[in-house]
Amino acid sequence: MAAVVAATALKGRGARNARVLRGILAGATANKASHNRTRALQSHSSPEGKEEPEPLSPELEYIPRKRGKNPMKAVGLAWYSLYTRTWLGYLFYRQQLRRARNRYPKGHSKTQPRLFNGVKVLPIPVLSDNYSYLIIDTQAQLAVAVDPSDPRAVQASIEKEGVTLVAILCTHKHWDHSGGNRDLSRRHRDCRVYGSPQDGIPYLTHPLCHQDVVSVGRLQIQALATPGHTQGHLVYLLDGEPYKGPSCLFSGDLLFLSGCGRTFEGNAETMLSSLDTVLGLGDDTLLWPGHEYAEENLGFAGVVEPENLARERKMQWVQRQRLERKSTCPSTLGEERSYNPFLRTHCLALQEALGPGPGPTGDDDCSRAQLLEELRRLKDMHKSK
Repeated sequence: MAAVVAATALKGRGARNARVLRGILAGATANKASHNRTRALQSHSSPEGKEEPEPLSPELEYIPRKRGKNPMKAVGLAWYSLYTRTWLGYLFYRQQLRRARNRYPKGHSKTQPRLFNGVKVLPIPVLSDNYSYLIIDTQAQLAVAVDPSDPRAVQASIEKEGVTLVAILCTHKHWDHSGGNRDLSRRHRDCRVYGSPQDGIPYLTHPLCHQDVVSVGRLQIQALATPGHTQGHLVYLLDGEPYKGPSCLFSGDLLFLSGCGRTFEGNAETMLSSLDTVLGLGDDTLLWPGHEYAEENLGFAGVVEPENLARERKMQWVQRQRLERKSTCPSTLGEERSYNPFLRTHCLALQEALGPGPGPTGDDDCSRAQLLEELRRLKDMHKSK
């Protein structure tokens, strides 16, 4: 029955995705007698005591890559539903994790921690382009993990730093951000799992609402509701005041260096409101995104704003970094305002080049939302050379 559902949903989707899921289904069928792990997973969590597959994440952002294909068409929505609501997505995540561990045994990028006055931010490269993070109170030796999709990599960093994991902050439910919640919360029995109750976060123990604050040692971390990519997407803002340093924004799949996430569970108006929430933060806020998308995103930004000198300078720096497989994190919100087209929908040049003009009632927000929708459509069709 599962094979019929998958085949129907993926009809016309493209040979690549069909082959991937057929392979998963074939493997699941072959191992059904000997592995309880392939029992249907109708929700992200399972009753305690039942054997379940160790999470591994499908990098959803990379699935629909054919030029001209809109991932939000009916077939894309069917695949998205399979990915987020059934055991097929979970198994796909497992497959992606295994492949990434084999291909990048030391991580996809070389990262450098940022050490402030008693606070350390440690990026952890996971999967093929994701980032998890440890936020460490270096005096109390307490750590918070953000989006720990590969529990093995995150645990290795915890042991290397010699810290105690007391909290997991999950930006959203997608397996490439939440896949490590189970293993880490079981290993660290006092660890709390935070996230939005609207998002179906696996192993959630402490639901958060907009502007709730999580306190760990001297760390003060505020959750900000930023729906659009998913209904319950949250970003996390580490307050810089206690350690007299810059604030840090852990943006999940809302905002990347020169990009933003796809709108899977919202519309352009919702995403615009969420991006404006971030725009209200200070220019010196450090941006720690959920993916290494910088070079591709800056390439697209050059298509829509070819004469943007700030983008050109940033692209040259990013290309030097990526030639040595170095991470491009973090940027600052001040930088992002200068070259990220998804944060520049108020700019007259972009509006004249791509926008529909003012709405029928002269509503500027309406025209900005329409421009954002057009930017997202063009980005989904864009293919880096």
